[in-house]
Amino acid sequence: MEKELIDRLAIRDLIENWAVWRDAGDWERFATVWHDDGVMMATWFQGPARDFIRVTQEGWKKGVSILHFLGGSSIDLAGDRAIVQTKMTISQRGDVQGVLCDVVCTGRFYDFVEKRDGRWGVVLRQPIYEKDRVDPVDPSVRLELDRKALAEFPVGYRHLAYIQTQIGYTVKRDMPQLTGAEVEALYARGAQWLAGEKL
Repeated sequence: MEKELIDRLAIRDLIENWAVWRDAGDWERFATVWHDDGVMMATWFQGPARDFIRVTQEGWKKGVSILHFLGGSSIDLAGDRAIVQTKMTISQRGDVQGVLCDVVCTGRFYDFVEKRDGRWGVVLRQPIYEKDRVDPVDPSVRLELDRKALAEFPVGYRHLAYIQTQIGYTVKRDMPQLTGAEVEALYARGAQWLAGEKL
């Protein structure tokens, strides 16, 4: 029981460090939350964690502003493996058709984590996108969105995809949302991971 409690505390610490160190630009420590084969999935990037760190740094230099806020976590623990779901918001500030805006997306981080050589690390991070919105930073400014273009994106991250496309990113359009085949497949993959299967 004591070992399980220590593992749960270490896992929660890992998840919180991810958000704090990434958003602070503490790249050396941010790299330590991942295992060497770690993979990051996001609307605008899918691939190895080391490449995610690099492209995030490049985005910072271009003025891309994406921040994260965490809520509660649920940890399903199975020996040296765990699935961690953490409530979160993604907040991105940027130009939308000449208007400075904030897009806020609410969802969950769904993390595949593993303890290797006594250290917990992220093997795969897959966000689940539940709902989002866009607001001008100056509420007196009128924002006119292209409704047809907006409707082409998945409902759970429609506004986030819209702003990311506006600044030049290619957005993945089949990410898990609150319901649907993609999130059900993710849950099944998580159960297989906890049962000892490979990703």
